[in-house]
Amino acid sequence: MIVVTTNDLPGYRIQAVLGEVMGITVRSTNIGSGITASFRAIGGGEIPEYTKIVAQSRQDVMHRMVTDAEQRGANAIIMMRFDTSAIGNFSEVCAYGTAVIVEPIPQGQPGATGQSAQLAAQGKNPSQPYG
Repeated sequence: MIVVTTNDLPGYRIQAVLGEVMGITVRSTNIGSGITASFRAIGGGEIPEYTKIVAQSRQDVMHRMVTDAEQRGANAIIMMRFDTSAIGNFSEVCAYGTAVIVEPIPQGQPGATGQSAQLAAQGKNPSQPYG
């Protein structure tokens, strides 16, 4: 699955727009990590306990968003964004974008790129592995 933050996908034609897709999670630290992080905050600098939670949350919501898109039949997501907020002692992370069906533009046609021309020549769908 191709996931981009841009409004279009160079080298590909959007054949269908399937709508917004998202993944969301709300997390909290366990009491041990929370206490450790509180002590680290006194000294300043990065708080690895929270960094780990946020990084894992982003991976989880990306996976959920891609799964949502795949279930709709998409092979790409454009305009992907992250959104975060705090709800009391909890952290909410959301990934969202627009699910689309794209096809690579063949060589010699306006808008083709080296990658798209190669995929078009091989008859590959962008959701298939590259190589």
